[in-house]
Amino acid sequence: MSPALLEACTLTKSFPGVRALKGVSLTVDRGEVVAVIGENGAGKSTLMKILAGVQTADTGEIRIDGVPAPLRSVEEALGLGIALIHQELNLAQNLDVAANLFLGREPRRWGLIDSARLQREAGQFLQAVGLDVAPDTRVGSLAIGQQQLVEIAKALSTQARVLIMDEPTSSLSAGEAENLFRVIDDLRARGVSIVYISHRLGEVTRLADRVVVLRDGENSGELARHEISHAAMVRLMVGRDLSQFYPHQPHGRSETVLEVDGFRTPAHPTHPLTFQIRAGEMVGLAGLVGAGRTEVLLALFGVQPAVGGTLHVGGKPLKAQKPAEAIAAGLALVPEDRKREGVVLGMPVRENVSLASLRQDQRHGFRDAAREEALSAEMMQSLRIKTPNDRQVVQFLSGGNQQKVVIGKWLALKPKVLLLDEPTRGIDIGAKQEIYRLMEELAAQGVAILFASSEMEEILGMSDRVLVMHEGRITGELARHQLSEEAIMHLATGTASTASTASSAHSAHPASPDLHP
Repeated sequence: MSPALLEACTLTKSFPGVRALKGVSLTVDRGEVVAVIGENGAGKSTLMKILAGVQTADTGEIRIDGVPAPLRSVEEALGLGIALIHQELNLAQNLDVAANLFLGREPRRWGLIDSARLQREAGQFLQAVGLDVAPDTRVGSLAIGQQQLVEIAKALSTQARVLIMDEPTSSLSAGEAENLFRVIDDLRARGVSIVYISHRLGEVTRLADRVVVLRDGENSGELARHEISHAAMVRLMVGRDLSQFYPHQPHGRSETVLEVDGFRTPAHPTHPLTFQIRAGEMVGLAGLVGAGRTEVLLALFGVQPAVGGTLHVGGKPLKAQKPAEAIAAGLALVPEDRKREGVVLGMPVRENVSLASLRQDQRHGFRDAAREEALSAEMMQSLRIKTPNDRQVVQFLSGGNQQKVVIGKWLALKPKVLLLDEPTRGIDIGAKQEIYRLMEELAAQGVAILFASSEMEEILGMSDRVLVMHEGRITGELARHQLSEEAIMHLATGTASTASTASSAHSAHPASPDLHP
């Protein structure tokens, strides 16, 4: 048998006070997609940087085609056909596509850049990734999904045989992500190998030929194609069964806190919505991408005010024409995009946590520093925010801890209704469980929770009831004992009525696919 294209053998790497890798091994064959997964801190990023020449291992060996390769620099890695595509795109927005593809490696003639050859060769690589744009198009004018393909074309232009992709869909829409998957399938068929890093286990199931799992800087296990499942990946990542991840227990029904009647959003003005949520109840909002879930939450919170219908919170009417009115009535919204809309990345934890309650926590028109300090200490303890101190700038926290800061900001106001849009998007499995525990504690305290999620397991595991949407309409409501993947998907695709689904639904069970088309 011929040797693997890429082999990493018992790599170790230490930083001051931290041993990031402890004897980690990895093999990648030609034309193979190998997913590397694990919680934050598992060692994925360190391993990828070593393979790409960004860092060097303390001990261990890397082989290319069976031959030892030290990989002491990025240039050496590129020379051997290994290219790293970072999560944050590394493109010059003011230059055109062709210039970006060959930046620093421009073809030359008589000492000058050969523009004709540059455009011609760029067009060939753009065609290879299925990107139908002219090589002289300015990169800044492209959509994020198109820029991601430019990054892949740029890597291929270096004659890369191994592409390392770090969370490549983190900024892509569902349609852009599916287009990227088709490109990956095509590259695999042409013999290019892919090392794919992602928290999105549905993507891993869709793409990977093998899965390598890291935990605490060590190899935790490996799954062949026929062994890959959501439950198996979770078990190797955290050492626990999937059933332990959803702590939700119904807390009994109480008074109605949120009452929505004939509510019409700007996105779907002809489709009135009617539903209620009680204190201590956790209601999931399910549906395919574009069903209108986010639009409902934004309208309830006054970001995109409703165009009709009535809304009552705690029995009192609310117009919700702007967020300030919704906040005063007891609503809080944790948005889908926490980095742009949930936190101020450049500010410390303390100031972010106190941001929503700034008006209440003033003394003689000035910020109450003592109150801010006490509030941040309370939230850091109760939410278990992992940070050296409350002066730490939020951008340096993990995704899960950033999400806790967003939630803590609103808990300071003691809301009656908590609206959560994709509450665990982009965070690892361990952080997800902490968010679920927090949701459970809030429900036990009587907070009404309405959460939209694209993850089927999250909907099934954490909901007392589920409202299913299709094209702006609520097509059905399912009680906890009626929940199943099949029942939700029938309603999400508009192929079943509430009555027929309720009569045929079975008990909830673990399921792997996300609610993406």
